[in-house]
Amino acid sequence: MVLDRDLCFVEANLAYQRVTERTRDELIGRNIFDLFPNPGASGRQLRESLQKVLDTGQPDTLALIPYAIPLPVSRGGGFEMRYWSAVHTPLFNSASQVAYVLQNTVDVTEIQRLKDMAFGPASLPEPPVESATQLYQRARELQETNLILVEETNQIRNLFMQAPGFMAVLIGPDFVFRLVNNAYQKLIGGRAVIGRPLAEALPELEGQAFQDILHDVMVTGQPYLGQAASVMLQRQAEGPPEERFVDFIYQPILDARGAPWGVFVEGSDVTDRVRAERQQKLLLDELNHRVKNTLATVQAIAAQTLRTTDSPAAFRESFETRLLALSATHDLLTQSVWQGAPLRDVILMELRPHGVERYQLEGPEVSLSPAETLTLGLVFHELVTNAAKYGALSTSEGCVRVRWEVRDQGGALGLELTWSEEGGPPVSPPTRQGFGSRLIERSLQGDIDGEARLDFAESGLKCHIQLQLQGRRPDEDVAA
Repeated sequence: MVLDRDLCFVEANLAYQRVTERTRDELIGRNIFDLFPNPGASGRQLRESLQKVLDTGQPDTLALIPYAIPLPVSRGGGFEMRYWSAVHTPLFNSASQVAYVLQNTVDVTEIQRLKDMAFGPASLPEPPVESATQLYQRARELQETNLILVEETNQIRNLFMQAPGFMAVLIGPDFVFRLVNNAYQKLIGGRAVIGRPLAEALPELEGQAFQDILHDVMVTGQPYLGQAASVMLQRQAEGPPEERFVDFIYQPILDARGAPWGVFVEGSDVTDRVRAERQQKLLLDELNHRVKNTLATVQAIAAQTLRTTDSPAAFRESFETRLLALSATHDLLTQSVWQGAPLRDVILMELRPHGVERYQLEGPEVSLSPAETLTLGLVFHELVTNAAKYGALSTSEGCVRVRWEVRDQGGALGLELTWSEEGGPPVSPPTRQGFGSRLIERSLQGDIDGEARLDFAESGLKCHIQLQLQGRRPDEDVAA
């Protein structure tokens, strides 16, 4: 039978009606203690067990409880002592609150009477009937087994709830949530989903193919395995959907005839792994790109040095000096990833190998954060490499001018920087966007709060950079 929070009957099956000698109409809506009063210890024990389930949301078992049942008038009235074994199980509403208590009851009166017959007090006891004694023994063993099963069930439930991977049980054609564990709750932002259809509980999944996959699993009875699948989940009540990546399996739950009636969902949130793999690929691509750019830079330095020296000895000295400067530049970039660096040093580490006569810098001292140092270091590396291959640094007359200023933007410091190339070959806009251009524009947009705009003027490339600084307030202007 089922009781509501006021301990009133909301349902009772035929077996319960027969054993209590009450019709369904006599039970529904009535309080259990009004129909079956018991002011003694048994009444208190029953009330405490029911209240415990309502308060804790955990099942409770009464292995054996004596409880007198009022007899109907048709049988002369009065009370009859009966013995019961009961399991009380919570039933939850859509808000994951205990709304009802399900009582699964076994009337063990006859077994208890056999016990009294076999072991009860008597002046000259007769040997108990063997079959009755065996029946009672089996009943005791069954009672002990039931207690063990209840304990094991609770342990299994705890394991399910505490499992590191997310788990859920969906039932019926609407995929109503029957069970979810703690990891699944964490994945979906702690929303109350028990008793709710998937489309209602997680509406943001609409159009993401997961419901179609679940439907196929229910129709075919075949499991589905997904790896590193992208899913958009609203993990905060007022926040936008957030992309997560999951490995998962949809396993059909089959009835005795082999027909699916639900789906068991199990998987792991692998978002950190997927993002790390993507970041690693990006770094490898960047490393390959930087190696090619470095070789191109070395080639450009060699060509420029050869044009401006008169002897092999002079060439060797100038070329080695510039190669050492290039090496020191890369060392500074590696160190500055973790420590931050002055903006001027970040620019010089790329321009210095080409000679002091090839560039002009003008602007205040600015301290960059580690993220700004890394991002701008990559940007200036791309700009210098491009200038050495195609722009102002590819000729002996070309020059690069870099000017910047810092402005107060409502309490935040904003950096505005212009890179200008002069004296190089004529420039025309590229027919396609290369890796370097994409890196310049996207790294500023994605890594720090800034933007870059490339202007392919015929007189020379210009790059305009704007970003909000995280570093210190600038000192006085220093021209170089």
